[in-house]
Amino acid sequence: MRTSDGPPESGGKRSGITSSALSSTVLLYWLLGLTVLVLVSGYLSDRESRLAPFLIILPAFVAGVGTVRQTFLTAGWVVLVVTGSVLYHPLQPAANLSLIAFSVVLGGLSVAGGRWRIRKNEEIARLRSASAALQRQILRPLPLLTDQLLVDGLYEPAEEDSMVGGDIYEIVASSYGSRVLIADVQGKGLPAIGTAFAVLGAFREAAFREPALPAVVDALENAVLRHNAFAKQAGEPERFVTALILSVDSGYKAQAVNCGHVPLYILYGERVGPVLFRDPGVPLGLGSLTSQPRAVEWFDFPPGATLLLCTDGVTEARDPSGVFYPLEDRLAHWHDASPDQVVGTLQTELLRHTRGNLRDDVAVLAIRRNSPGTPMTTH
Repeated sequence: MRTSDGPPESGGKRSGITSSALSSTVLLYWLLGLTVLVLVSGYLSDRESRLAPFLIILPAFVAGVGTVRQTFLTAGWVVLVVTGSVLYHPLQPAANLSLIAFSVVLGGLSVAGGRWRIRKNEEIARLRSASAALQRQILRPLPLLTDQLLVDGLYEPAEEDSMVGGDIYEIVASSYGSRVLIADVQGKGLPAIGTAFAVLGAFREAAFREPALPAVVDALENAVLRHNAFAKQAGEPERFVTALILSVDSGYKAQAVNCGHVPLYILYGERVGPVLFRDPGVPLGLGSLTSQPRAVEWFDFPPGATLLLCTDGVTEARDPSGVFYPLEDRLAHWHDASPDQVVGTLQTELLRHTRGNLRDDVAVLAIRRNSPGTPMTTH
């Protein structure tokens, strides 16, 4: 599964998280060299008492990149140098005391700031580690291989420092064929995780149990309704879920149910574009709004064809001027590409189009019918 940042190593030492960007040896040479440069320059110009105070800013710099100990040692060194400078070439008594006091105060504030920065970094690292563990429980890494399918994909949460968003996917190999789910939970990040768990749990169970695809979709609908009932009791907002559910067996056809989701596309020679032509049904959780049952559509899925499933984070991605990413226009360029090539190219183009500023979660699945003996590519 491609992500923008790899998860932190769990169970690692904290020192690995908060270690300084500067080694102690480099810092020592840097301090001595800069101090000598300032003092020699001041000596040659007979103004060392005016130049030495500029060293006062050094602890603040080290606090931004170093450890608490390095910041403390830098602050102590600067206080000593400044004190020696004003004793060697004293200014007015009040100015001498003010300069030394300012060095001490700024050094103390730098140490406190460095300590605060490191604690915040440790907190962020713990949250990212927890998010990575949660992600592993929710979303399995891609690519995946079943008896019928080779599935590659992309998952990019939009929230900074988050590893879990509102987009979800799953592939289940059952006795009825391979079942595929891609869905977008209303909302983003952790607030949508409960609904995501409900949908994924229901899909994993129903995909094994139910021989008919509509029964799988009904199980997902009921799961969202039950979760919304609990959410309402807890005073939390009810949510709906757009979803696309596929079922692929050993034949050359497949079936799909679209619950208000982004269209399903096929890449196969000259045939490039949407696969389903009926109007999408209502999202999961909103089935009571219509009396019409969700429609199952059959379509051709021959060997060598690639199916592209995505969430609206792709189709609604915008550049700085507000222009949407032209997904359907780009499909023709990928008609003979493998699933991993489609996903890699799409990821590169999305980041280029948005200038790296994805405003919504992105999930993509590229599916090809598996041939016996097909190797699975890993990333």
